[in-house]
Amino acid sequence: MQIAFSFIVPVFNRPQEIEELLHSFTQLKTEADFEIVIVEDGSTQPSKDIVDAYSDQLNIAYFFKPNSGPGDSRNYGMEKAKGNYFIILDSDCILPNQYLNEVVTSLQDDYVDCFGGPDAAHESFSNLQKAINFAMTSFITTGGIRGHKNSIDRFQPRSFNMGMSKKAFIESKGFGRIHPGEDPDLSLRLWQLGYKTKLIPKAFVYHKRRISWSKFYTQVHKFGLVRPILNAWHPKSKKITYWFPTFFCLGLLAALALFFLKIKVFLWLYISYFVVAFVLALISSKNIVVAFSSLLAIGIQFIAYGYGFLKSTIIINLLEKDPEDYFPQLFFDKR
Repeated sequence: MQIAFSFIVPVFNRPQEIEELLHSFTQLKTEADFEIVIVEDGSTQPSKDIVDAYSDQLNIAYFFKPNSGPGDSRNYGMEKAKGNYFIILDSDCILPNQYLNEVVTSLQDDYVDCFGGPDAAHESFSNLQKAINFAMTSFITTGGIRGHKNSIDRFQPRSFNMGMSKKAFIESKGFGRIHPGEDPDLSLRLWQLGYKTKLIPKAFVYHKRRISWSKFYTQVHKFGLVRPILNAWHPKSKKITYWFPTFFCLGLLAALALFFLKIKVFLWLYISYFVVAFVLALISSKNIVVAFSSLLAIGIQFIAYGYGFLKSTIIINLLEKDPEDYFPQLFFDKR
């Protein structure tokens, strides 16, 4: 099958990010046919002028629509796209110049209707961005679910770097209304339809995550809130590992309490964990500030996710509340 790629990029009030992403498109070293579909999701700071500036170098289609969230905007872009294979990116990504070649090579060797790739920190990123990237991608924190574990079974692609065939989009109807969590929900529905997914380790993107510590907490807290909802929708997807951040935080509180009772061994286990995390962050970043900041990022990640997961589990499973009524901030209305 001849593959014609359409890159789908929703954007909301981030014209500078689109400029960086489009510039990286001009640096791609590829013979593959592709177009770029920019979907402006009701922005008050539109990026059309920047898109127009690249229109003589790249094949770009630009659409403006009322705000309805990233999932629905991706669906809108795929409906408008001309290709038969869609690659979905977040607007805060930058492409390495071999990105598309890696995708083409992998799909030619082992075709699947849906793939995902990892994210990485570019050398130009701030120390905060690098620290958060470590916390979000390291095996010691997330277990490789975002694409840094080559042996992952049935990889669930994430929508900051995700490919999907037009056939799979039409049959699955694309992303749902929940956000975040729309990407694992889509992966699970694709599996139910019989589609295969895979990780393409070399098809990574530089994921900027323009974010503060407070926004990072809010983002990861929402991830925790969403997971029990997905477990309720897809019971076979439940894993004990989703409880790890909650158990980690409760265990740390218990270790501190036991320390004051002269039982120190459990607190030393936690200290050992953070020492290992510090060493790994220092090795990967070669920056002591990033290494120390990574410890803060890990702490925020576990607390935010663990609390959100426990709260959502109680609300949905014990109190049997409707998630859309109790967590309306996690659901967008369709256009």
